[in-house]
Amino acid sequence: MKIANTQRGFSLVSAIFLLVVMAGLGAAMVTFSNSQNQNLAMDVLGSRAYQAAEAGIEWAAFNIASSPGAAGANAFGPVAGNALGGNLATFNVTVSYTAASQVDDTTWPPSGVTGPVWTYYITASAVNGTAGSANYVERVVNAKM
Repeated sequence: MKIANTQRGFSLVSAIFLLVVMAGLGAAMVTFSNSQNQNLAMDVLGSRAYQAAEAGIEWAAFNIASSPGAAGANAFGPVAGNALGGNLATFNVTVSYTAASQVDDTTWPPSGVTGPVWTYYITASAVNGTAGSANYVERVVNAKM
């Protein structure tokens, strides 16, 4: 059986077309995979930033328990003496808190002792990297005690 001249090279054209389509799909899959990996890395950094900010809240709670009625501020990070360790070592944490007292006319529980009731407003900010860089992440946690 003889092939007509009009159909010569058709299989070559279709094979090249399939190769181009498969290469395009492969490139799209690689791009999607890289994007997913970058998003996952930023999610991990965001979680670590939140944990570093929570550590700052715990630090403030400890200081409040040690000296109630005082306001304070501190920053700790990779350079400071009380830096976080482990996976949180790259974060700079800034903690500030204010104290407000209120004296109530009634005593509760009825013990006969009156005194001020302290309220503390705590803000902890954890930062990794510099603004505009690829690994920049910041989380701010507020607490009221």
